Amino acid sequence: MEEIKITDLSSASPREVADKIIDILDYKDAKGIKLLHVEEKTILADYFVLCNGNSNTQLRSYAGELEYKMGLCNRPPRTIEGYNEASWIVLDFHSVIVHIFNKETRNFYNLEKLLEAATEEDISAQLRKKD
Repeated sequence: MEEIKITDLSSASPREVADKIIDILDYKDAKGIKLLHVEEKTILADYFVLCNGNSNTQLRSYAGELEYKMGLCNRPPRTIEGYNEASWIVLDFHSVIVHIFNKETRNFYNLEKLLEAATEEDISAQLRKKD
């Protein structure tokens, strides 16, 4: 398995930041990765990245890897919320907000439905093929 390439993202576009986040989450085998273009729907961010994991430990692992690798890319998160509870962890990368859920919390809040007017970007070609 190829390691994630570290590149300077200090002047990257929001989509480039989102793509790097998706690559990192995919490398860590996060499930249900989705990219929502929310720029026209909210002032919070241009993109939301959503994914889920199977345990609190796994969610913390995804968040920790994002914090570490994006820091190496000169794009550390501005804030991280929910790390201790680890049922819904939110990392704010300014123009990209990452939501890492456990399955139950993702189903309960159903952000995809709440943001159904947002455009879901096709990232299938970017993701590694799953068995």
